[in-house]
Amino acid sequence: MMHITLLAFAGTVAALTDIEHKPFMRKNIDPIVLPGKYASHMHSFYGSDAVTKDLPTTADLQKGCPSGENPNDLSVYWAPTLYYVKGDTYTEIYPATFKTYYENIDRAEIPFPRDLHMVAGNASAKSQADINEKVTAITWWCDTGADDRNSRPRAAFPRGTCGAHMQAILRFPDCVNPNKVTEYAYAAASPGGKCPSGMKRMPSLRFSVRYNTKAAIPGGWSGVPPFKLACGEIGDGYCFHGDFINGWFEDAAQNMLKAKGQSFMAIDGAHGKGKVPFNQSCKPKDRDPDGGTSDYHRSLEMMGHM
Repeated sequence: MMHITLLAFAGTVAALTDIEHKPFMRKNIDPIVLPGKYASHMHSFYGSDAVTKDLPTTADLQKGCPSGENPNDLSVYWAPTLYYVKGDTYTEIYPATFKTYYENIDRAEIPFPRDLHMVAGNASAKSQADINEKVTAITWWCDTGADDRNSRPRAAFPRGTCGAHMQAILRFPDCVNPNKVTEYAYAAASPGGKCPSGMKRMPSLRFSVRYNTKAAIPGGWSGVPPFKLACGEIGDGYCFHGDFINGWFEDAAQNMLKAKGQSFMAIDGAHGKGKVPFNQSCKPKDRDPDGGTSDYHRSLEMMGHM
């Protein structure tokens, strides 16, 4: 019955708001997990470009340039890069859309605290047994609906061609200790679906990524697909994970909490309307162009895997 529940979740949950972000950088850094080092598997970055190998604060991110459509959100988001693999050639499969959703506002007690940084998912996962789908919602499917999602492990890639895009979703923790933001948890993992003692409920952040596999692999595939995440093996999607550092301006973060009972609300603030064109004068870029690498094989060397 789990597959029925999560299909309903994916299609009918009313989001407070959604923000589309364009990728602005691919690099072998992870300032949350490996701060100060060029030693991570490859990640694709979205949001504020004021991010380097060093862990930024909320104030740092708010000095950057956003790649998203809401100028009040200077958060930074990243996920492992997805590659099409042909022989020894690794080509990034770009997302047709990368969106962040903010949900369950009726249950939120506080906005995202300043300097909050979170990781969702398991970068070391190698099987469905390593995935806690109940709380993270990690699933892969073809967004046309015609795939094998009910006959394969749900956190594995589809075993046949997607007619349009291949989609992944990932939900982040929604409970935090406001006095120690490195302590966070999922309400769904606690008895009664409530936050653990000493924690407060936040908006529920979810990634929704639609990868343009049709453009990357025009001939499609059958069986194990010819692509991999930077953190995993060819054909497996289990290690999909995400990182988030809060960069919301405080007034907009507070406005988000006013949307209780709404099915959708653009989050406006002092920095602009909640939806603006992407062709702004501010163009996000790599703030550390001489550090790290965007090359897959070089990243393996820097991780000591070659």
